[in-house]
Amino acid sequence: MSYDAWIILTGCLVGITCGMTGALLILRKMAMLADAISHTVLLGIVLAFFVTQSLNGLPMLIGAAIVGVLTAVMVQALDSSGVQSDAAIGVVFTSLFALGVVLISFVGDSVHLDVNHALMGEIAFIPWDTLMINGVSYGPTAVWMLGGVFLLNLLLILVFYKEIKISTFDSAMAISIGVPVVFIHYMLMTMVSFSTVASFDSVGAILVVAMLIVPGATAYLLTDGFGMMIILSAAIGALSSLLGYGMSIVFDVSISGSMAVSTGILFAAAFMLSPKHGMVAKWIRRKKMQQEQEQKASA
Repeated sequence: MSYDAWIILTGCLVGITCGMTGALLILRKMAMLADAISHTVLLGIVLAFFVTQSLNGLPMLIGAAIVGVLTAVMVQALDSSGVQSDAAIGVVFTSLFALGVVLISFVGDSVHLDVNHALMGEIAFIPWDTLMINGVSYGPTAVWMLGGVFLLNLLLILVFYKEIKISTFDSAMAISIGVPVVFIHYMLMTMVSFSTVASFDSVGAILVVAMLIVPGATAYLLTDGFGMMIILSAAIGALSSLLGYGMSIVFDVSISGSMAVSTGILFAAAFMLSPKHGMVAKWIRRKKMQQEQEQKASA
């Protein structure tokens, strides 16, 4: 594949992986917790490097998953103890993320890991970091990592589809019929952690928030179906990556930044033009109601 094709494939995988996970977070009203986890996993990556002295994918994923679940546990513990949920997220988010930033300064210049890389990423370098086996290149490492996380997330959603759906819309009923609500919750947190750390090299911790939240919010405006919202969110994430890459080429700007801007453009379009929830459709319905009321009054 060409250099541009690898970048586009990587961006689409980020959009799809984060998009379908983010749709579940939007429905469960956990978007800000996803924001927190997307930053605190930096601590897991740094700790994994200290333990293994390697930036290989598996240790990073394990470290990120542990810290991601720890973030959710700490937020839940503070929330249960009486701290407001938004304040609990803020306390845990800033504390763990700041600790990660402090620890990353001890890594030094020996490896390609710094605060700017972790926050912003650089998708343009992805094609050069390839997976080598017996001297043979099998493509960018990020593509393999993102593909693996995508397949894992897809498998979990398919296997636990019914349990996720029930616990999302009616947790009390889910508990009464024996659905492991707590397990589903922390499984989703693990999926968010995996999706975030797999996307680090391409879009970074800050911009991955856009991929986790905005495609899901856009899909929420376009459909009322649970399964269709997951599919639409993944498709919107991929489309945002394609549009963003095109914008970056035309205007010669940041690729990952353009992808994030594209998510906002698509959301704005859905916000205005959605057949049911869009501002234009609501205005048309109001005008029709006013006309009907005027006709009745004149009659």
